[in-house]
Formats: sequence, structure tokens, C-alpha cells
Amino acid sequence: MQGLYFEEFEVGRIFEHALRRTVTEMDNTLFSALTHNPQPLHIDHHFAATQSEFKRPLVNSLFTLGLMIGISVNDTTIGTTIANLGMTDVKFPNPVFHGDTVRVTTEVAAKRESKSRADAGIVDLIHRAYNQDG
Repeated sequence: MQGLYFEEFEVGRIFEHALRRTVTEMDNTLFSALTHNPQPLHIDHHFAATQSEFKRPLVNSLFTLGLMIGISVNDTTIGTTIANLGMTDVKFPNPVFHGDTVRVTTEVAAKRESKSRADAGIVDLIHRAYNQDG
């Protein structure tokens, strides 16, 4: 599958990505272990049940961020991107829990020609992740 090139991106277009993923406890535990994140809110059921308002472990927010971006790649940038220049305004308004199924939309917010590369452009994307309940 080929991603889009700069010329193919249209400002205002919204991608409703078909790929969805149910997050498992193993995803959360493995990601937390791989990133050396011992936060009990993510990996300790007893702590979450007795010390958090959610009463169950939260999925590591950086896993959620990575999953959201990863789901978007097939429809947008696979094989066509030069680099990711950065991320801004990252927010986690609601937690993700084990068993949630994540779906993602991507909106093309802006695009411009690159000032440093004559053969490239910069596209600003807004990614949003939702669970099975929206």
C-alpha cells in the first residue's frame, strides 16, 4: 500500500481509518516494561483499584499515542514521508482501558511547501482516537 504524496493531500479532508485495534493487558504491560515505566497506575491492578479514581489500570498514554499514529500510517504516509517533524498539542482527555477498541480519524489541517527542500512539502495532520463508545 502506498501513502499519499504532498500534492495528494487536501486541507480539510478527514480520513476514517478502517483499521481498528482492541488493546490488551499484555500490550499495556509489555509497552510499560519496554519503556521502563513502572507507574503502578498502568501495571498494578491492586493499586489502581484502591488508589485511583478509575478503579482499574489505565493503558499507558504513550502506547495510546503510538497506536493512534500507527493506525493512520497506511492511509496517509506509508512509504512517502521523509520525516516526522514533531507533535504539538497532545492531549489525553479520557483514559483507555484494557479491552477498549481504538479507532482513529486523521484530518489534514494545513500544508505548505518546504522552505529548506525544493522537492518536499509539510503537511499538518490532526489525529483523534476514540474507543468503541466514541
